[in-house]
Amino acid sequence: MSRIPDTQMTPDGPAYEGRLLDRADEPVVDQGAPFDIRTLVSRRSILGLVVLGAGTATLAACAPAASGTPTASATATPSASATPTATPSAAATSASAALPTGEIPDETAGPYPGDGSNGPDILEQSGIVRSDLRSSLDGGATATGVPMTLNLTIFDTANGDVPFAGAAVYVWHCDDQGRYSMYSSGIENETYLRGVQVVGSDGVVSFTSIFPGCYDGRWPHIHFEVYPSVDAITDASNAIATSQVALPQAACEVVYTDAAYPSSASNLTRVSLESDNVFGDDGGALELATATGDNATGWTVSLGVRVDTTTTPTAGAMPGGRG
Repeated sequence: MSRIPDTQMTPDGPAYEGRLLDRADEPVVDQGAPFDIRTLVSRRSILGLVVLGAGTATLAACAPAASGTPTASATATPSASATPTATPSAAATSASAALPTGEIPDETAGPYPGDGSNGPDILEQSGIVRSDLRSSLDGGATATGVPMTLNLTIFDTANGDVPFAGAAVYVWHCDDQGRYSMYSSGIENETYLRGVQVVGSDGVVSFTSIFPGCYDGRWPHIHFEVYPSVDAITDASNAIATSQVALPQAACEVVYTDAAYPSSASNLTRVSLESDNVFGDDGGALELATATGDNATGWTVSLGVRVDTTTTPTAGAMPGGRG
């Protein structure tokens, strides 16, 4: 067998950057999600050192410009406040939310999880570990809409609410028209608005995406699953938390004035947090994010998430998320 380019032969078989290939006969780019995740983690320490030295200068240069477009600032509770940032979770400087008052509620993954529990499985695909969710993995379509940065701070409650470093978070949501990639008519072959990030030492994962639309019957939301480790992400049954992020009404009302969201404004008027079939139990008390920004420069959505590994997960891929 000829040596695969960009690999080195070792006594145990071919390796790339010191890591044995999971699929010895396949190129590095086709090694799958577990190999991608291990590669990401091995580079985190190097990236962290680079960012640490440049952090002060970067913060000084990143002040947002003034905008004449509609703006709003929406806050759920003081415990959910966070500093807006577009920094990837691997960076040394990021927006960490304050500790919430309770464990994140278990919620349905809905009928469109894309995690293998209900049809398609994106978590086995190479490239799923990414921070920018706007394009399909294979270079297909790119989702349009108002830009959004999503910051989730994951706390390990079983170990004293420390940052849950090393956990993996899978995020997915609908596009500006309320459609889900891999499932909805016309975009069954697209994989946009889905991706995985690994929690850093600060507890934060950060995603670049577009603000989700509001489809009939559901409050605007974002789905996510938390896994205990990078090796567990390819089996949906390993999820230790499945929940949803509720988007603040004030931000939604501003975003849905944009022409990219033709039906969202009217759909929003027919639902409330109290009437929603997911958040209605308590009005989304522990799931309501903060949001700051505007339609021109984008929005930053932030939420603190407490995950307790001593409790048994009760959510899964069941009805409750139609688009």
